[in-house]
Amino acid sequence: MARPITVGVDGSPESLAATGWAAREATLRGLPLRIVHAWLWQPLDVPIVQDRETQAQSADGVVRQAQEYVAERYPDLPVGVEVVPDTAVSALLSEGERAEMLALGSRGHGAIVGFLLGSYGQQVIASATCPVVAVRAQDGEAQDQKEARPQDGGEIVVGQHGSPEDSASALGFAFETAAAHGATVRAVRAWSLPSLYAYSPGSMHLADEAGGLEPYEKQALEQALAPWRERFPQVPVREHVEIGSAGQVLLSASARARLLVVGRRAHRSPVGARIGSVAHAGLHHAPCPVAVVPPA
Repeated sequence: MARPITVGVDGSPESLAATGWAAREATLRGLPLRIVHAWLWQPLDVPIVQDRETQAQSADGVVRQAQEYVAERYPDLPVGVEVVPDTAVSALLSEGERAEMLALGSRGHGAIVGFLLGSYGQQVIASATCPVVAVRAQDGEAQDQKEARPQDGGEIVVGQHGSPEDSASALGFAFETAAAHGATVRAVRAWSLPSLYAYSPGSMHLADEAGGLEPYEKQALEQALAPWRERFPQVPVREHVEIGSAGQVLLSASARARLLVVGRRAHRSPVGARIGSVAHAGLHHAPCPVAVVPPA
């Protein structure tokens, strides 16, 4: 059975936008859509007490609204809905184990604005076993406008770093998405001059053989792309090698992108799960949906 594209909803405009994005993606990929809302009965400390039945009806209304939204736009798409009796993080991580990807609503961008379904989105992105796509309300509006005015598939921008293996998961996701959309892949590799302490004759040997640092970086990108070009010969590819911060270079390259794809470099710290600075920059500042892809 095909793994679904799963969207977590909470009744917000952002989660509705994520639902629309996920439905379109499922349609293009020929996959079913699954809509989930996590809800556990909790007495609420408010002047008007909500009983279990009232809260349950509210939870059912959240998934029903999303289901109706999809049915109006994609009537032939297979859709499953469920109110999951669990906390949001636990429910979404469990769903991710059975999904092709997860879609979550993002509450905007900027260091001050909340994002990714409140405080738990980053935990999901840092630990999910499948790609997680963050979608903002304005991304849904832009998608509706593109559907009203058909055009080419645009660009899927993906970051590549290190060896071919380091970025294999992100590149694979980007090429699969581009193939589904009829889009072009723009593969971006940022580089910087080695620091004084990193420099040594031995460390510069490979760069010297390639004719310098920039040719070396271009060669590294070509090698990383080679297997994916062979697997997806129908996907046009643009190579983008630029000196600068990886986050800044990717954000600049994704100014007109349909989707930004970044690999996850998650690690634990005393203050909780972290996803890496490049993914963090993309989630906060990219002008398009952002897919964060875990390593294989």
